[in-house]
Amino acid sequence: MHYGKIEEALHYLRQMDELAKLTRSLLNELITEHDAQDDVAIHKRSLFRFAQNDVVSFPFVSRETGKEKSDVGTSDTQKQGFVEFSEKEILQMPAHFKRLIIIQKKRCRIRVHQSGQNSTTYEIRYRSDGYNVSACGKTIELAKANFIKKLKTARPRTDAMASVPTTLEEFTTYYFEKFRKPKLAELTYENDERRLRAHIFPALGKMRLNKITPNQCQILYDSLRAEGKNKTADEIYSLLSIIFKGAIAHGILERNPLNVIVHYKHETQSGKALTRDEENALFDQVRDTAYEVPFALALYCGLRPNEIKTAKIAGEFIVAVNSKRKNRKIEYKKIPICLKLQAILAKIENDLTNVEKRAEKTLSIRFPKFCPNHKLYDLRTTFYSRCKEFGVADSARDEFVGHSLGALGNAYTDLSDEYLLSEGKKLNKW
Repeated sequence: MHYGKIEEALHYLRQMDELAKLTRSLLNELITEHDAQDDVAIHKRSLFRFAQNDVVSFPFVSRETGKEKSDVGTSDTQKQGFVEFSEKEILQMPAHFKRLIIIQKKRCRIRVHQSGQNSTTYEIRYRSDGYNVSACGKTIELAKANFIKKLKTARPRTDAMASVPTTLEEFTTYYFEKFRKPKLAELTYENDERRLRAHIFPALGKMRLNKITPNQCQILYDSLRAEGKNKTADEIYSLLSIIFKGAIAHGILERNPLNVIVHYKHETQSGKALTRDEENALFDQVRDTAYEVPFALALYCGLRPNEIKTAKIAGEFIVAVNSKRKNRKIEYKKIPICLKLQAILAKIENDLTNVEKRAEKTLSIRFPKFCPNHKLYDLRTTFYSRCKEFGVADSARDEFVGHSLGALGNAYTDLSDEYLLSEGKKLNKW
């Protein structure tokens, strides 16, 4: 009988011992041993309640004036202070953030944004120890719930990220050289650089990315449209979007400033095919000049301006690099030599190696002088139109001009030379 009571007592003591170990483990996770009693006492007294009025003003001293003023980012319609979490809310946080908040006494800021007469948004953020976490909600409870959810996936900024420049010009140079340049054609990258130097860098280049406001972007965009440069404005919008998305990926920005600006999509004008009279007038002017063969390759093969310099004669075909392929994958296209082109190539004994390869920019500038109201790319438009007029099959025409057939079409389509030549003979009606 006494033996049974002893066993019962020992079992009870073992349970108490396990409970004590569990308690010590929890305390060690939340607080250090040397000040455990003090911190626990404070913790019990406060119960992590909100401070009076929920939001406490948080002044700081200006470096310029040495005077105390409101925190950066505040205004008459914003209040800023610290948020306190309940025990239940802290238990939902990852262990690392529990230690930061309780042991190191790191606190989270709260902002109240007045977005309308009767609309309020609460923002909670934590920016310390390499972390940059922010969450919003229409109520404090919702903001806290969203914040705790983000904490569970938050990762500190790495040393590599810390070395990334943060002004727009320096970051753009870094980001484009390292990540964008390898994906683009050389000319496309040069055009991007030209637009950056002419418009974006003078206006925003020296600013830190996280200080650029939507209003500043809107002013730059609107100023270009006011000058009638709608296409340029669209290109600048696109470049800024690439820059800001890259900055978000590097953890420099949380939101894209362009998300709220008013953007009018520029409608590009389609190319205009040359008439038969304009074709004849063009070659009457350039006959036996350095421009005759390049213009003929563009017209009778549908080559893009930047593909002309890559053209070679291969039997009954003109072979050229297809410049519209991503990731710099080199792909060739072949176009049958029609009778009109054959007559011009005969003058140079069917050898393009000695033909002067004029730069694309030079050809583009000179072309309107020979053919007013047209641009060099209109020769490609003319070729495409003639293919339709003379009944060239769509699949052959797309092969000639280098259009993609889609992932499935490209994978399962391999047109024979015989088929391409038979379709190309239709262009002899030209």
